[in-house]
Amino acid sequence: MTDGAAIERPPLTPTAGPAAIRIDERDNVAVALRLIPAGDRVEVDGRSVIARQDIPAGHKIALTSFDADAQILKYGVPIGLTTECVAAGDWVHSHNLQTALRGLLEYSYRPVPPPGSSRTASPAKFSGFRRVGGAVGTRNELWVLNTVGCVNHAAERIAKQAGERFAGAIDGVYAFAHPYGCSQLGDDLENTQAVLAGLLRHPNAGGVLILGLGCENNQLEDLLRRAGPIDRDRVAFFNTQDVIDELEEGTGAVAKLVARMADDRRTECPASDLVLGHKCGGSDGFSGISANPLVGRIADRLTSLDGSVLLTEVPEMFGAEQLLMHRAESEQVFGGIVAMINDFKSYFLRHNQPVYENPSPGNKAGGLTTLEEKSLGAIQKGGRAPVSRVLRYGERLDTHGLALLESPGNDGVSSTAMVVSGATVLLFTTGRGTPLGFPVPTIKISSNSEIAAKKPHWIDFNAGTLLEGARTMSQLEDDLFALILATASGERLTNNEKNGYREIAIWKEGVTL
Repeated sequence: MTDGAAIERPPLTPTAGPAAIRIDERDNVAVALRLIPAGDRVEVDGRSVIARQDIPAGHKIALTSFDADAQILKYGVPIGLTTECVAAGDWVHSHNLQTALRGLLEYSYRPVPPPGSSRTASPAKFSGFRRVGGAVGTRNELWVLNTVGCVNHAAERIAKQAGERFAGAIDGVYAFAHPYGCSQLGDDLENTQAVLAGLLRHPNAGGVLILGLGCENNQLEDLLRRAGPIDRDRVAFFNTQDVIDELEEGTGAVAKLVARMADDRRTECPASDLVLGHKCGGSDGFSGISANPLVGRIADRLTSLDGSVLLTEVPEMFGAEQLLMHRAESEQVFGGIVAMINDFKSYFLRHNQPVYENPSPGNKAGGLTTLEEKSLGAIQKGGRAPVSRVLRYGERLDTHGLALLESPGNDGVSSTAMVVSGATVLLFTTGRGTPLGFPVPTIKISSNSEIAAKKPHWIDFNAGTLLEGARTMSQLEDDLFALILATASGERLTNNEKNGYREIAIWKEGVTL
């Protein structure tokens, strides 16, 4: 601005209403909705305590006194044990609270009927691209994939030139760089092929050019076999060692693919054709109160319409896994969850890493102390729907309902994994913020208004208005679902699309020659 006037912004943290909230009536701590200075009196559900220290926003304040080794309850369940005596009004965090999780566990199948919903989901539709085989894409893009990192730059040059040449004819041309494909063995090579095969058959790609080098372990024919049945009229491929000019060859192949995509049109599709991937990254103490429960309501709404939702980040299920197991719709699904959880814990132990030290520095700064606390907040993204399927890394989703997917908690790896399994839109909740984006539209949902105001070019939807009383959870659910349908229909672009944030990350766990 040229007149020196200050830019008006919404309040970054709630300044009216209660200072803290108790999530469940069984909880013996409350979560600060704003900074509570030491000496301030806090009223929570009829209880009154005086803050003995400054309580940062998103952090926990003790509602009663505890001896050492006492259970702290949040979400109505234990999130850890005190390491010292804690007085009512104390700040409860890493200095006086530790995880209670230890080693591998045994589980038994005790299904719990899902609670009934007070809301009936109305039929919903969106406009998508129906592909051969029945899957529906939310975009009509051309993807340039490379079998090996050696041809990253060539793939990116082809995508850039083709994107400029065919702007407006299709929704875009994009390449997804990665450093793998050469000198890989065993699980590493399998994972690379699984990711590329999933991208190759993805319904958001109306055409795919696969660029190889020729001498890599990840051979073109092996990759094509791994992808399974695909529309070969929509795929072109060649090894760059076999042609004179890979740029000319690549742009020529793209031109032919674009011509095949020319008649692709959006058609009206039921919401049951949507596949959402639910992810959290850079979580804070508000994530489990606002953004994650909101996304969980979307999971319940879409699955009630026979749509599909993917939930992943297996290490962020530790400590809350039994709640998911109780929701397994069959004993077979229960067994799949147990195997996935124990295999992942064994993976940590095999590499001599602690199983239960997950919260990152950013998580802790935002108020999350133990893995139990983080996990209990994270799984809320899956709502209350029954778990209908368990997928291993790279496996394709072939059922409706809520499915659990094997993948690490890493934002890039887990988000890519959901795309590979078929997600056509991602819902990504965050309390700290991240610019990351992925091959499909990625709707960033903030848990608080501060990050939404600070990073409007990252955040697509602000769930923090719930904390301020500006919107109810039901209103936010309707708003977000409308945004999802508009995004899936191509009426809205997400910030990751506008800003060109499109990456993939592949899980590396094996041997490199």
